[in-house]
Amino acid sequence: MNRYAITALALSVSSGCAVPALAQGATEPDAAAVARELADLRAQMKAMASRIDSLESRLAEANARAEAASVAADRARDSAAGMADSVASQAADLAEARAKAMAPSVDIAWKGAPVITGEGGWSFKVRGRVNLDAGFFDAPDSAGRDDGFSSEVRRARLGVEGTIPGGFGYKFEAGFGSDLAITDAFLTYEDKGLTVTVGHQNPFQSLEELTSSLYLPFTERAAFTDAFGFERRVGASLSYEAGDLLLQGGVFTDNYAALPNSNLSFDGRVVYAPKLGGAQLHLGASLHRTDLNGDGASVRYRQRPFLHGTDERFIDTGLIAASGETGLGLESAVIAGRLDVSGEAFWQSVSRPGLADPTFFGGYVQVGYFLTEGDSRAYKHGMFGRVKPARPFGEGGIGAVQVSARYDYLDLSDEGIIGGRQKSYQLALAWSQTDYTKLFLSYAHLEYDAAVHPAAGDDRSYGVDTMAVRAQVDF
Repeated sequence: MNRYAITALALSVSSGCAVPALAQGATEPDAAAVARELADLRAQMKAMASRIDSLESRLAEANARAEAASVAADRARDSAAGMADSVASQAADLAEARAKAMAPSVDIAWKGAPVITGEGGWSFKVRGRVNLDAGFFDAPDSAGRDDGFSSEVRRARLGVEGTIPGGFGYKFEAGFGSDLAITDAFLTYEDKGLTVTVGHQNPFQSLEELTSSLYLPFTERAAFTDAFGFERRVGASLSYEAGDLLLQGGVFTDNYAALPNSNLSFDGRVVYAPKLGGAQLHLGASLHRTDLNGDGASVRYRQRPFLHGTDERFIDTGLIAASGETGLGLESAVIAGRLDVSGEAFWQSVSRPGLADPTFFGGYVQVGYFLTEGDSRAYKHGMFGRVKPARPFGEGGIGAVQVSARYDYLDLSDEGIIGGRQKSYQLALAWSQTDYTKLFLSYAHLEYDAAVHPAAGDDRSYGVDTMAVRAQVDF
């Protein structure tokens, strides 16, 4: 009941009370009594109104408390729900963190084959290559040489490489078929431009020799690299690169297949490779010294006519008794967009006990040009690198097409040793469809002087022609 209803009731009661009073007043005209009754009635109404105010105040207070209790209950429910959500979220995060901790992070990239990289510096990659060669050569019939067609699996290699935490790395690769041999088998350590290598590796002789056969425009390297016996050896080496300067040196024994023996060699190389505008320059020099120990030590220098599928050699020093050999090489190259030019010269001197020391010479000059726009020879760490077509075959382009020409010279005659001289004029077409596939076509015309195989009339100056093709894939 509200305040207005209560007031109306009080007025009704007072009116009812006033009637008898007035009636009585008619019989008992006592104005003072009526005034007293009215005063009493007013006092009662005032008290009643005060009581009503008190009741309304208490009711409002009760309603406020009820409202506060309702708000508090709502807040409590919201807080409980929020705490539950937070606990659930934290539990989910903890479960995810535990799952990640139990399953180590592994990244897999693609570089011709999967490259698996784990946490802390671990990585692993299977590597390999296949070279399928075919070719023929033509020599004067009167020379009696077994010319004609030949084919072979020039290289078939399989190996692994990767890194180990702490700056260490490893590489192992072996060849099969005609390339049956261990090629690379070493451990490395790298730190701030310094690389330490221990194991079966390539000594620091010649830009042409150090550049992988995968990255060459011709099917065979320059003649002097094979003639002078450049090959991998067991040893330890240091390589330091700082800006445009590269310093390399090492001490080696012999190729693993020739061990055990007591031969010892020292090799060093220095390269200065600045950039001039957009061109990459390369200037280098190398020094090689081998001490041949043991009775009957000897060397032999000879070379095929740029076709590995034949065993014919038209220049050959035969066995030379020797106590050692010393080699000096000079290197130069420039890469300017599609154009590249390179050349080397190498002198190999043989130490002969009690006899004059002959010095043999080999060198080449080479120029290459890409017919496809945006393509160029790569260069890194003092060597030519992989050709990566700007527009690979199957991706809107035909790959990278490079034409090259080379003049190559090898002289194996000096100080009474007549091994012959070879001049060659070569052309090559190399088509890299993708980063990891390539086709080659190489032609060479060779002119010999003092060849070891005489033609009719004891003629030792004549020409030979060779042609070779190669299909290559690596990973």
